[in-house]
Amino acid sequence: MICKHRRYLMYISQNYSYAILRPIQNYILAQGGEVCWFLEGDEVNPDYLSPEEIELSSIDDVISWNPDAVFVPGNVVPHFIPGVKVGVFHGFNSGKRDNSRGHFDIRGFFDLYCTQGPNTTEEFQRLATKHGFFNVVETGWSNLDPMYRAIENNPYLSSEDARPTILFCSTFTPKLSCADTVFETVKRLSEKGNWRWLVQFHPKMENTIVEKYKSIQGSNLQFVETDNVIPLLRAADVMLCDTSSVLIMFLLLNRPVVTFRNRSPSDYLINVTKVNEIEEALSLAISKPDKTMSAIREYAEQVHPYRDGISSVRVVEATNKLIEQGTGNLKRKPLNLFRKFKIRKKLGYWKL
Repeated sequence: MICKHRRYLMYISQNYSYAILRPIQNYILAQGGEVCWFLEGDEVNPDYLSPEEIELSSIDDVISWNPDAVFVPGNVVPHFIPGVKVGVFHGFNSGKRDNSRGHFDIRGFFDLYCTQGPNTTEEFQRLATKHGFFNVVETGWSNLDPMYRAIENNPYLSSEDARPTILFCSTFTPKLSCADTVFETVKRLSEKGNWRWLVQFHPKMENTIVEKYKSIQGSNLQFVETDNVIPLLRAADVMLCDTSSVLIMFLLLNRPVVTFRNRSPSDYLINVTKVNEIEEALSLAISKPDKTMSAIREYAEQVHPYRDGISSVRVVEATNKLIEQGTGNLKRKPLNLFRKFKIRKKLGYWKL
């Protein structure tokens, strides 16, 4: 399955999508293919593009470039862009929403879903049989490829600081986020100085909360804004979180997570419901209790069993296979008139 002479579009609308798609880009370029980027909306920062990466600034440019495939770490993609549409996911199924509205919501735009592991593949294959207008291939998640490789000069590691490192992450969803609720506790624990704290939030987090955490930065706590969370994950010993899907990435490193009022508490998490339970739970997590660690390993096999760092290769191979076979064996996608109208309105593109 070759990439040479083929064109692949990276279609993104959030900054975290850069890290998801760059491993795919790297493999394509190494195989002689071409890659361009299209940045949708004002929530994605073009400054994160490297000098070598090529941005197509308009839909007309995209259509003229005529990609063979479009990779999307999101839920929708313009149907009028050429190429097979490949969904690669923007995160794991963290249980924030019911299946019909969350990870397994089929919007009717994709020809191929590249799933992350058995616990998502099984459901998507069932949906593929039901709907008939897309294929499913289990590839692993490209975003994790760098996580299984050594990181040179990780800026969040300190050889001079032997204290355990706590990474605090939180979702932006108001009903699920613990960031505001646990602020005073995090502040107090950081001031004690027993642990080193790294804090990183979803880019949509409310700005007032972001500023609160920035205000308590010091020798024990660092607030980080980044499009690539993997160096942070690799630098931490324990995570404090709520129901953000980033906690799953941390579990896949075989490291414990303390959750605050998690929507789907499980034996692979150390879940608490009161702020005065957080300190003791973090101390327990640092000790890596056998029962919790065993549950984490079992869970990881279902979520993402691939630790070879080449999920991006499998994604591209599955995509190239679909390009070569074509989509003639698939049913016609649903009309999706309202969603298509919303996409056109957002992009300001009305050409047929």
